[in-house]
Amino acid sequence: MKKFIIILLIFYNVNMCCYADEIQDVRCFFNEYTDAANNYSSDYFKYYSEDAKIIRVVEKPDGTQESINIPLERYKSEAKKSTKLMKLRQYKNRYFNIKITKEGKDYRVAAMRMPSTSDYKVPAHFIVGKDNNGEWKIKEESMNTKVQRFLDKN
Repeated sequence: MKKFIIILLIFYNVNMCCYADEIQDVRCFFNEYTDAANNYSSDYFKYYSEDAKIIRVVEKPDGTQESINIPLERYKSEAKKSTKLMKLRQYKNRYFNIKITKEGKDYRVAAMRMPSTSDYKVPAHFIVGKDNNGEWKIKEESMNTKVQRFLDKN
């Protein structure tokens, strides 16, 4: 009986979270997205709009930065290829100091991202908005990274 009550309370709290105002809706959406990403969900890409803009801001060893736009199809392809290795390494992204602000019709989710394979935090932001069906989608994802392989644009 105790387990049933705990499950019921969890279900109630999760559902209540997603019925609050739009900022709470965006927070719920972002939490669902990070959970799907960190658990390598097969439907992970459902969180992105079809024309999502993927940006990696590479922090070079000399302190400069270079911004790289990655086509969504390439991003999907590379993510699918690396899934097994990432699962094996138990790679996850944790987000800290999450701030959600309205930008026109959309919302900016800004945070500090800490990859599980590092001891540092780097900036990240997501532009989240509703699609034509009224579903929340990531329209833009930008993450700073110290991984230099993103500079290979091929």
